Amino acid sequence: MREYTTDKLRNVALVGHQGSGKTTLVEALLFNTGAVSRLGRIEEKTTVSDWEDEEKERGISLSTSLIPLEFSDHKINVLDTPGYTDFQGEVKNAIRVADSVIVVVDAVSGVEVGTQLAWEYAEAYQQPIVVVVNKLDRENASFDRTMTSLRESFPEYKFIPVMIPIGEEANFKGVVNLITLKAYLGAGAERSDLPADIVDTAKAAHTVMVEAAAEADDSLIEKYFSEGDLAPEEIRDGMRKAARDAYLKTVPVFVTSGAKNIGTVPLMEAMVVYVSPPSERRVQVTPGDGGEKTFLYAPQSDSGPLAAYVFKTSNDRFVGTLNYFRIFSGSLSNDSRPYNSTRSVEERFNSLMLLRGKEQIAATMLHCGDIGVVAKLTHTKTGDTFASKDNALQISKPEFPDPLYTVALSPRTQADSAKMGTILTSLCEADPTLRWRQDPDIKQTVLEGMGEAHIAVSLARAEKLGVGIDTSVPKVPYKETVRKVGSATHRHKKQSGGAGQFGEVSMRVEPNSESNYEFKWAVVGGAVSTSFGPSIEKGINSVMERGVLAGFPIVQVRAVVFDGKEHPVDSKDIAFQTAGREAFKEAFMLGEPILLEPIMDVKITVPESMMGDILGDLNTRRGRVQGMDTIGGKSVVTAQVPHAEMLRYGNDLRSMTGGRGIYTIKFSHYDTVPSNVAQPIIAAHKAEEAAAHS
Repeated sequence: MREYTTDKLRNVALVGHQGSGKTTLVEALLFNTGAVSRLGRIEEKTTVSDWEDEEKERGISLSTSLIPLEFSDHKINVLDTPGYTDFQGEVKNAIRVADSVIVVVDAVSGVEVGTQLAWEYAEAYQQPIVVVVNKLDRENASFDRTMTSLRESFPEYKFIPVMIPIGEEANFKGVVNLITLKAYLGAGAERSDLPADIVDTAKAAHTVMVEAAAEADDSLIEKYFSEGDLAPEEIRDGMRKAARDAYLKTVPVFVTSGAKNIGTVPLMEAMVVYVSPPSERRVQVTPGDGGEKTFLYAPQSDSGPLAAYVFKTSNDRFVGTLNYFRIFSGSLSNDSRPYNSTRSVEERFNSLMLLRGKEQIAATMLHCGDIGVVAKLTHTKTGDTFASKDNALQISKPEFPDPLYTVALSPRTQADSAKMGTILTSLCEADPTLRWRQDPDIKQTVLEGMGEAHIAVSLARAEKLGVGIDTSVPKVPYKETVRKVGSATHRHKKQSGGAGQFGEVSMRVEPNSESNYEFKWAVVGGAVSTSFGPSIEKGINSVMERGVLAGFPIVQVRAVVFDGKEHPVDSKDIAFQTAGREAFKEAFMLGEPILLEPIMDVKITVPESMMGDILGDLNTRRGRVQGMDTIGGKSVVTAQVPHAEMLRYGNDLRSMTGGRGIYTIKFSHYDTVPSNVAQPIIAAHKAEEAAAHS
């Protein structure tokens, strides 16, 4: 593949709901450019984009694939993103480095949750949007119904067809170019006159498009008002201007069938014409001195300061680490030694390459605006910036959603235990939506991600990297506290020949809303020497972590030592540790102990027709609905729900809504566990303790 200069580059993120046909569409584009000799099929596991074993097995895209297309003397870097909502991080990073977002919509299903998510991300990065209505060859496909769905879902946008279909469902055979009013049959490389039965429809749609093109430019609108029409080149220029400016909210619409390879050549022509070249792109950066965020403004060129953003990292047991990057300014060559400004370290580029799926194509030089891959870097991770040492700017990273799904991990063998932490860390550094940690509250190693599939795929990758890990449902991080004051006295006395042990402690345990734990000394008259205070507190601390009621950490208590006794010979540190520990336990149990549970703020977005089912289900989960809203034909419910009831909510929501519901979850506060829920938890703990001591 030859070198392409900045003006000949186009970067597009192909996004959309799972099953909208993005990967199949990419196959058709590759076929039309001659990059492949036959169309790959997902069912046959032969697509260029979905090349990982897990993707072939599941039949869905799990990560973003880089697919460069050479077409009409241009290079189009297509980022084929996953549609499955578990992999939102991949979509966000792809949109971050693209110059335009192509939203693929299924002509049968219309706008779905994945469509809306991708649209929100495109808006967040002020990206121009192009829509492709795909799968128009399927039964029940409808271009008009899909256009209505788009307009209802995104009412602030103007959707302007540039192509309309010739036929639908089994009769879909080509598209009409509304600029030239010519028919493009099949893939669309050949032009012909319009079929008679579509002439009137095409002329009406042509008028709508001419008006949209005119509105994008003052000189064009003047000409349109005076002459009533525009020349084809003027229409194209106006639509190009409208499509490339995110603020105008004009969305060109194209029509295809990836599986039948219909309308795909005009789509590639559109990628060249309607997608902004990198030279028109600006990107937010933080300067090297850590000052206020600013922008690298257009025109971006090879002569600018180096700024390249790493948007994806993949780990392969045999190839090693691959870092995917987009150059926003400057250029990179095979012998470069760029400075990683995020980690303050220089890296050496020995193996610069382009990827087409898994095919590696060696490269010696990449210009500003291009997307490339480098292997075997030592320190670089996803989200890092390459810059020059004397201008160590950093490109602003996307904000990623909080994890939704958590599993507890246990290594299968001792050898796995030794490797588990290192491999989990490398996976999490590659994927910003994946996190792992040792949770002290539940004493488990946990892995958090966006859903069951996300976690399963991550653990499958861990296995390929050489570590076996088993999973279980994590414990809920309950906490224990008291409702009222409890007082108790405990005497510890031990005599076994020689020196004995003696210590007596009288203690109050009180509710404490100001802090998690406070120790107070209120002994008067010297009944117990203050020197034993630390010993008593040590005894209390030994209980705080493992609890008294059900084995969970104790919070929001004040321990007040108000009396006791000591022995001139037998009183020592260990005696008062024991007496303090037992007095605290007894006083705690007399203070009406309760369990506290984490309560989560939950926001659920579903089709309006499913609102009743969601509310009914929340009720069974002890949820408290805080509000309901309707946005773009979708219902949004906000609620507070106990964490224990949300552990596997993603699976249940997907089942209830057929994959059309999404949710976010965030910790809110701790609240009292109702006694009917608490009793089984306490009983289970007692049974566990009894079994351990038997």
